[in-house]
Amino acid sequence: MSAIGNGSTERLLTESEVRAICEKAVAAKNFDNKKVLFIIPDHSRTAPIDLMFRTLYDVLAERVALFDLIVALGTHPPMSDAAIYHRVGIADKSEHQTKFPKARFFNHHWKNPDKLTVAGTLTEDDIAEISNGLLRQSVDVTINKMVYDYDSLVIVGPTFPHEVVGFSGGNKYLFPGIAGQEIIDLFHWLGALITNPEIIGTKYTPVRAVVDRAAAFLPMERLCFSLVVKGYDLAGLYFGTPEDAWESASDLSDKLHIIYKEKPFNSVLSRAPEMYDDLWTGGKCMYKLEPVVADGGELIIYAPHIKEVSVTHGEIIKKIGYHTRDYFLSNMDKFADIPGGIMAHSTHVKGIGKMENGVEKPRVNVVLATQIPPEECAAINLGYRDPNSINPADWENKEDEGLLYVPKAGEMLYRLKK
Repeated sequence: MSAIGNGSTERLLTESEVRAICEKAVAAKNFDNKKVLFIIPDHSRTAPIDLMFRTLYDVLAERVALFDLIVALGTHPPMSDAAIYHRVGIADKSEHQTKFPKARFFNHHWKNPDKLTVAGTLTEDDIAEISNGLLRQSVDVTINKMVYDYDSLVIVGPTFPHEVVGFSGGNKYLFPGIAGQEIIDLFHWLGALITNPEIIGTKYTPVRAVVDRAAAFLPMERLCFSLVVKGYDLAGLYFGTPEDAWESASDLSDKLHIIYKEKPFNSVLSRAPEMYDDLWTGGKCMYKLEPVVADGGELIIYAPHIKEVSVTHGEIIKKIGYHTRDYFLSNMDKFADIPGGIMAHSTHVKGIGKMENGVEKPRVNVVLATQIPPEECAAINLGYRDPNSINPADWENKEDEGLLYVPKAGEMLYRLKK
């Protein structure tokens, strides 16, 4: 089926238009007495999930046998009940019980083998073909085993340019959203091998092919509401298979979420919003701006609220530090026991570079202006700036002088005009 819905670069959808799209979507599929699992993003993705939750509950809850929601955490920490309520716009437990009694909420547990099952296996030949020879290894496609308790999986999440897959959304809410570590590590490392500047904002990528091939193992119905966000509201909403909905959403995202600049900048102040609560998520402030930093320039991740490198992966990151892809490739024996997803994060934050006579030469100097102390920044191979010494006004309206300030970084991709 082609996607149901619409979107525009010129205007936002009204709530009545959102409801009309949801009603048309529901009419196009038989949800009666179905057990339905909705897959939603955590707090690190900007989207009106509260609006979508209310609307879908209103048009579907009485028709389905189960109306359950799971947070597509990937490897992020679990959300508290209060945080989940905030994400979907429920005030408290009392409102949950009185207004939305059929809704049940779950966190994904990526590291707990008792919560996972193998949906299928991608062979060495599969991966070699998809990756154009960059990788040759088999991988078990592990996923939260809850999915097998449902008739339909319905993804509800936004599409933005993405450093690993090209554009987020669609089946990416399954892998890595509710997946196990094996498949997460493989395709994140594949994305790192291709590099962020090559992959981000590119529609069809080898990583997208891995994600879609993995999703094809699932026997139940897979559907998707793919959101295109402008500010906090919807510029577009599309429903269909994850592939079809994402196809339409990524086309609109390409028009809305990429900002083109005439020339590179010597210094970029990239301010992390509060929704990025560690460097693991705050690294997006580098990913989306790396393409417009001049050779030898600096990018400052300005996040006075960030206190740690990673809630989940901090110890391993502190062990390996932040390095370019080529550094890892020249020392792969040393890092054989490091998960590919963590190495990928490291390379994406550090940016591209090269090795010269055994010395790492990153293209960009990445500086942290956070609560992470200077000695820890040095230990993980990143620069340090006291956040209290920074006045964003010093970067404002100075693009002609080679300075760029981005007050909410992480979702808009910046590129140079060709």
